[in-house]
Amino acid sequence: MKSKKQRTGVGRRAFLKASAGVVAVSIISEPSIYADDIGPQGGRARAESAEQLREHVAEADGDKVPIPNHPDNGDEARYSTKFASYSKCLKHDTTTGDVDPAAYAALIAAISSGRFSDFEALFTNGHLGSADPTVQRRLVNPISGYAFDMEGIDSHQLKLPPAPKFASAQEAGEAVELYWMALIRDVNFSDYSTDPTVAAAAADLSNLSDFRGPKVGGAVTPRTLFRDNYPGTLDGPYISQFLLQPTTFGAMRVDTKIATVCPGVDFMTDFASWLDVQNGMNTLPTPTTGSARYCLTARDLTHYVNIDQLFEAYFVACLNLLANGYLANPGNPYGRVLDGGAGRPRNLAIDAAGSLAQVGFGTFGGPACITLASEPATRALKNVWYQKWLVHRRLRPEEFGGRVEVQRMGRASYPFHADLGASSVLAAVLGKYGSYLLPMAYAEGSPNHTSYGSGHATVAGAAVTMLKWLFDETQLIKNPVVPNPLDGQTLIPYTGTPLTVGGELNKIVSNVSQGRNIAGVHWRTDAVESNRLGEDTAISILRDIRRTAAEPFEGSTFTKFDGTTVTI
Repeated sequence: MKSKKQRTGVGRRAFLKASAGVVAVSIISEPSIYADDIGPQGGRARAESAEQLREHVAEADGDKVPIPNHPDNGDEARYSTKFASYSKCLKHDTTTGDVDPAAYAALIAAISSGRFSDFEALFTNGHLGSADPTVQRRLVNPISGYAFDMEGIDSHQLKLPPAPKFASAQEAGEAVELYWMALIRDVNFSDYSTDPTVAAAAADLSNLSDFRGPKVGGAVTPRTLFRDNYPGTLDGPYISQFLLQPTTFGAMRVDTKIATVCPGVDFMTDFASWLDVQNGMNTLPTPTTGSARYCLTARDLTHYVNIDQLFEAYFVACLNLLANGYLANPGNPYGRVLDGGAGRPRNLAIDAAGSLAQVGFGTFGGPACITLASEPATRALKNVWYQKWLVHRRLRPEEFGGRVEVQRMGRASYPFHADLGASSVLAAVLGKYGSYLLPMAYAEGSPNHTSYGSGHATVAGAAVTMLKWLFDETQLIKNPVVPNPLDGQTLIPYTGTPLTVGGELNKIVSNVSQGRNIAGVHWRTDAVESNRLGEDTAISILRDIRRTAAEPFEGSTFTKFDGTTVTI
């Protein structure tokens, strides 16, 4: 199809002269057909190539990716009173806290239809906890579980394995860990090796029949406590360098100090306040101290992951990697120096395969890196929201804690695994708080969406996968630091096991994901399985992006969370 210029054959200069009544003695004739650009394709040919690319990507994502089964853990069908399923924000029995059957049925009906009006009816027909909209909190975006996206495979084609069953040893082990996390929130990370509560937690978790956190010699230790098994996550300080090292955002300084909340203040430790939160009542804000410091304790970390933008940690990590001259993944077609397009001369010693004439910018350069670090966040959230609402509907840890307390009070009985009762942690929690309720770091408890999987953990897995695709993960961290344990106001040099870019990126995934667990709002499997879902999300996006590159590009290789490598 010809452009407008090609169809008319009238040049702009000739047209203007004629319109102005100018009598031209001589007009230099212009070509009647000329190109709008001088590239290899233009006009309809380019449009058709773009269309074919999109069709090819859609076919590869749709037709060639099998549609998985989506089994859940069976608890929703197994227990008629739905005590093992998420029900926060609905109406609950005032004695046991079990969900109102009609309210739960209305929620399932809305999820089954997917209609916005049916979700709205959860309030208007009285099935939410209160008829007063000024005090009633709302469910968080269940409708996004039905949303489509234009990049990556569809949410319904990714899979989370079934969550642990309510009555399983694995669920009991995860609950025991969460109770210990609550008791250790205010212990300085630097004191874990000597703190008696940390030692008790490690010993108790080691005695569980099915605890799947990292171990050394078959035992949980203060060093492995509340960490993950990803490559590099057991090395060095608990907190990732990318949550500690200040960096720059252009001319602005990015300070990594964290606003802090009051130590020793936990929530929902009595049945009345717990029940109000389950019914969706608004709460007062979690009190803050008004001061900031580098991350010293687990409570500091819980506050960071309570008010962060979900891509924030990885955006700042990308700024750090770019500002400090870390090398690109060896697959980068411009060589291994990501300089954001500043045009520094190529270093032949490390860029032997790189371009002599170009640096990256819109592709394989600084702006591309920053975009890719943040890009998968909404895709990851759509993917995990499908799993949360349409498939699993796992109860939140605070709901599980309510069941433990109701049984202690003799109001109902639930099928807890024996490992829970054999643990020493319940007595410790009862002694400190006067109940078996899980002490929460946030006044509002968990967000009002189901537990499995974790939004933070899915975004973390996706964003860090992007960074490992972009940057050489084998590099050593430059100038590693730890907070001064006395006050957290300064950073001091770290000396110890060498830290790598890949390990510290994996560690920031672990910090963010486990930080949500430490707050009491998620389970270990919520975090671990969602990290993998995020990784799968990013890989599917990268496979789409890979097809759009104009550079000679054989792909970038990086290490997945399970320690295997993949090239995309």
